[in-house]
Amino acid sequence: MAVLSAGKGESKYNIHISNKKIPKNVLNKILSTKNKVLIITDSGVPNQYLKSLKKDINTKNQYSLILAKGEISKSFKSYQKILNKLVELKFDRSDYLIALGGGVIGDVTGFAASSYLRGIGYIQIPTTLLSQVDSSVGGKTAVNLAQGKNLVGAFYNPRLVLISTSFLKTLSDKEYKSGLGEIVKYSLIGNKKLKKIIEDRSQLIVDKDESTLKVLIEESIKTKSKIVTKDEKESGIRAILNFGHTFGHAIEAYNNYKNITHGAAITLGMVIASKLSFYEGHIKDYQLDNIINMIESLGLNTDHSNYSYSKLKKYMASDKKVKDGKLNLILIDKKFNAFKTSKYNIKNITSALN
Repeated sequence: MAVLSAGKGESKYNIHISNKKIPKNVLNKILSTKNKVLIITDSGVPNQYLKSLKKDINTKNQYSLILAKGEISKSFKSYQKILNKLVELKFDRSDYLIALGGGVIGDVTGFAASSYLRGIGYIQIPTTLLSQVDSSVGGKTAVNLAQGKNLVGAFYNPRLVLISTSFLKTLSDKEYKSGLGEIVKYSLIGNKKLKKIIEDRSQLIVDKDESTLKVLIEESIKTKSKIVTKDEKESGIRAILNFGHTFGHAIEAYNNYKNITHGAAITLGMVIASKLSFYEGHIKDYQLDNIINMIESLGLNTDHSNYSYSKLKKYMASDKKVKDGKLNLILIDKKFNAFKTSKYNIKNITSALN
């Protein structure tokens, strides 16, 4: 089992990565037998995972709340449901929330934890590849508004993250590919080792080889934890983690968060951002081809022809990265390092989206 960490000082936490069951001894070191625990999950998470987790937790004061599957649950309604349950069960600051599920569950649970009694502890047990390599690490919590994704939330670190590749056995191909998109992102913003692994083992990755998956998850989290520890509140380097996200979030919003997964939208967003990097002269044409070929070698879609600048413009305008009326974008350079810039030719965005 690999153990990584993220955060600083009192907000530092460990991330355990295993290809076996989650380590209950590690879980119960955090939870005392006197603690109350509320497990938040959704209808898409196989019931055996919830049953198994309940058996693993030593405290008898355990409860669960099952939300609807999907992005619909990343809402104030779900947030309110969790808060009402915590009040009903008389939770205090020594008690814990556990997020068992994908990114939606992790985000809404974390936001509830950050604000109930001005902050109680929570544990992330991500069950999708996307949440394992991305949203479970870094302490970003949020809910969506009709106007856009993640517009209300908080930076609030979990006390512990437990990752097991065994959860991925029941993951649909669509959700698996959604997670691969985020892994590709880390390979394009500085993790050269990860990029080489993807290029050398693309078929093993497509075939869900467990040992390869564990390495992919470890390398992805190494990149993310290093960045979020340096910049916990996205005031500097952390912004590079948004590579592809401005365009990807706009694609999601354009689709009303339906019919396209987060990872699939971000993958298209990375293709667009890579094309913009090329049009701005930051990468060469062969490097752009290399990026697109690598993405396609994993069976991921790179065709963004349904999305023109005129269709996405209004959603990009409400992006959180707008500052002083100017949209900051994350682009990449010839060494595959990412950087933030507000200096670009708007015509090149139109070209990149053609």
